Amino acid sequence: MPQPRHWQKSSFSEGGDGNTCVELAATSPTTLHLRESDTPNTELTTTRAPLTHLIHGIKSGRFPT
Repeated sequence: MPQPRHWQKSSFSEGGDGNTCVELAATSPTTLHLRESDTPNTELTTTRAPLTHLIHGIKSGRFPT
């Protein structure tokens, strides 16, 4: 049986019960799961290092919009 996830919303999510946020759950010290609240059945599973590199790249402007 899969371990239940305890999802945390992004600090940048809209207030209230809005469905426009990224949520994160950890199932072990190294395994992280991400999902978008409007599509909760779709998850991305990763570890801390790749997620850290992605966030750093976004913050540094490496991925222009």
